[in-house]
Amino acid sequence: MSEQTKPIAVNAAEAPARTKPSNYPEPFASQMLGREKRPLGDLFGLTNFGVNLTRLAPNAVSSLRHAHSKQDEFIYILHGYPTLQTDEGRTVLSPGMCAGFKAGTGNAHHLSNETADDVVYLEVGDRTAGDEGQYPDDDIQALLVEGKWKFTHKDGTPY
Repeated sequence: MSEQTKPIAVNAAEAPARTKPSNYPEPFASQMLGREKRPLGDLFGLTNFGVNLTRLAPNAVSSLRHAHSKQDEFIYILHGYPTLQTDEGRTVLSPGMCAGFKAGTGNAHHLSNETADDVVYLEVGDRTAGDEGQYPDDDIQALLVEGKWKFTHKDGTPY
């Protein structure tokens, strides 16, 4: 998208949804069914950080539970009551609540929608080169290489 075709402003709920539902390889990608991301930052050509408007249908999850080595993450709940799971346990969030996840702490996290209504939230994360993702509950690990996630098993074999 050229500088001339980038919008000045958009209605976030009407921004195009990401065409690829998940970057994870199978069997993990199909676990992201019911999650819809609208990459808002990309619309404006932002490169230092990403912003997504994310919707979780009932019984959907935001991601595999994970922790980043270099990427800070932040979420802000707009609608619904997701359950945040971290190493400290489970916390039900509500509209107006936010949470942040500092890089390098190893504290793995994700959201799940255990309600009958949709959850909508903003997620913000930086795009630090060389970031690694650790997934304590699953046999997967990730490395950010030239802006793309590369996934392997924990023993280093590729998916």
